[in-house]
Amino acid sequence: MTSTERVEVSGLHVERVLFDFVEHEALADTGVTSAQFWDGLAGIVTTLGPRQRVALEVRERLQGDIDQWHRDHAGQPHDPVAYREFLNSIGYLVASGPAFSVDTANVDPEFSDISGPQLVVPSTNARYVLNAANARWNSLYDALYGTDALGEPPVEGPYDPSRGARVVQWVRGFLDDVVPLDVGSHADVTRYCVEDGALRAFLADDTSSGLRDPHALIGLRGERATPTSLLLENHGLGIELVIDPTTTVGSTDRAGVSDVILESAITSIIDFEDSVATVDGDDKVLAYHNWLGLMRGDLTENVTKNGRTFVRRLADDRTYLDPSGTEFTRRGRSLLLARNVGHLMSTPAVLDDRGEPIFEGTLDAMVTALCALHDRRHPPAQRNSPAGSLYVVKPKMHGPEEVALTVDLFSAVENALGMAPNTIKVGIMDEERRTSVNLLECIRAAASRVAFINTGFLDRTGDEIHTSMLAGPMVRKADMRTQPWILAYEDWNVDIGLACGLSGRAQIGKGMWAAPDRMADMLAQKIGHPMAGANCAWVPSPTAATLHATHYHRVSVKERQRELAGAQRATLEALLTIPVAPSPDWSEAERVAEVENNAQGILGYAVRWVEQGVGCSKVPDINGVALMEDRATCRISSQHIANWLLHGVVSEELVDAAFRRMAAVVDTQNADDPLYVAMAPGFDGFAYRAARDLAFKGASQPSGYTEPILHALRAQEKAAHD
Repeated sequence: MTSTERVEVSGLHVERVLFDFVEHEALADTGVTSAQFWDGLAGIVTTLGPRQRVALEVRERLQGDIDQWHRDHAGQPHDPVAYREFLNSIGYLVASGPAFSVDTANVDPEFSDISGPQLVVPSTNARYVLNAANARWNSLYDALYGTDALGEPPVEGPYDPSRGARVVQWVRGFLDDVVPLDVGSHADVTRYCVEDGALRAFLADDTSSGLRDPHALIGLRGERATPTSLLLENHGLGIELVIDPTTTVGSTDRAGVSDVILESAITSIIDFEDSVATVDGDDKVLAYHNWLGLMRGDLTENVTKNGRTFVRRLADDRTYLDPSGTEFTRRGRSLLLARNVGHLMSTPAVLDDRGEPIFEGTLDAMVTALCALHDRRHPPAQRNSPAGSLYVVKPKMHGPEEVALTVDLFSAVENALGMAPNTIKVGIMDEERRTSVNLLECIRAAASRVAFINTGFLDRTGDEIHTSMLAGPMVRKADMRTQPWILAYEDWNVDIGLACGLSGRAQIGKGMWAAPDRMADMLAQKIGHPMAGANCAWVPSPTAATLHATHYHRVSVKERQRELAGAQRATLEALLTIPVAPSPDWSEAERVAEVENNAQGILGYAVRWVEQGVGCSKVPDINGVALMEDRATCRISSQHIANWLLHGVVSEELVDAAFRRMAAVVDTQNADDPLYVAMAPGFDGFAYRAARDLAFKGASQPSGYTEPILHALRAQEKAAHD
């Protein structure tokens, strides 16, 4: 049941559940007083709230100007030169200043030195956030055996020795590629040991070999002559060979190797934004409580798996002996970032002195920072950030003025909570068109805070469609990935990041692999991200992180960034190319198929968001392929239908009929869910209404965002059950 009781404090009206969380949990042992927190929040609401409202007004003004441009030039060939001059004249494009390099300080090596996967999980699910924090080390054997990574479908049931043998063969080949022996193959090793501080591998032909790079051995467990594990390192990432001939796998391995553990999710984002459904104080507190538990280090969750119930908690650091016999530790947990809400949405969890909901991103900034103060109570080596920083990803910013607004927000939070200046580092999501085209100036606006830039191609596609909504009918959704703008966008992001000196100081990231059950495809394709010069890329699960980690062993991102430094692979002209279909002469069957594909995705996502409060989930697509859906994917689908409706490519009747057919499909796909509420045949539930509104009202939504509609219908659904 949703709480409606409020407490008045510092001129704010705070939902009781949130007030109690701050007072009795988050503030404890931080040195921050109640008055300091609430007065600080009220002051930020008063001083920065008006600037946020102006920023949203600027978004609307610029969008209106662009819409009018396309109206005025309807039916004319697109003139890219005149279009760029127009964007300059309205302030959409800003002049680039002189060359510069960021000077971000106190950055942890996971951002400055180590390249690897980045896991993203919803903050509202304690099990997921614990899994993410513990995903720093995972079994490569399990990741290959339990997925389709080797081109074979996963199997259930007893251990299959022949499948296991293929996994071992693949891993031995991987070891030969990334940590090769000086002579011979890891597949021929019968025994590993450490002699004179170096790895010695005895081979089947009675010869022995060391590592081609002797420095690759950095640690071991057990005795040197009979180690129980060996820790190797390549490109800064750990590879642990576990040796235990008593296990099922180890007993059949000639060297007794029972597993190979990879350092996997180097960093993880605990998401308060696109992958959650938090519409009131109860929802927000659930998310904040999990973040607080991570920062305190005491978060636990009861988990039932394979008929066994146990308590999941945060992993400890890993202890080894170096080759000389000195004990050392490696971090056992992923370094955690918080992704706060952007500038658009407000939250009823706190009302200002006029009784209006405050901006949700302001509340996120204050509470996530307050919770992070608990991290500094640990000894430095045991902190989430030994460097003493808090990493906050700020999504959906439009241009350098909004980045500057975020910088001022973080400064105000630091002042309110007594944090040192620039403690809060900013992650800039390059996922809105006005940020992409002005990326250099966006980074300059946060030059002392930026620790992360990332291409969010899903949201970026939604914004691309909405910004040019009136330019004409867009290409089919599947064709969007091959359009000139998106190819330029991916290169532009890396080129600008390197030009601003992010290498060695900050992450340059790439977007999500959205098909968690298609690991063979991911292994084949996602190596393109480190090859592009990105030192992190998003994955949807710990297993995917482990498999993606193999790419960072095969590609040295540092070397790749050195090769790319100074390059200009993309141009602003290409980035501004509008993905309008050159000749939209699709057949009726193609139009129906496109709308059905979009409608099914919207319905499959909205029904869980609105009815169950699930903000991100594995949703079967129209062909039954499970895809990770969040608001970004929903934004693309809704904007695409809205665009085709606006330009008469499809009729309202065709879209309505498609939604009804797809509602029945989604009902069938969810038939085994006891909590599921069917949409057909009534087509009048909150979820169905939300899905339909996303398409039919998509053109009028601010920047094409899905949040206003989803939040409104979720709140109505919750109220109906109170």
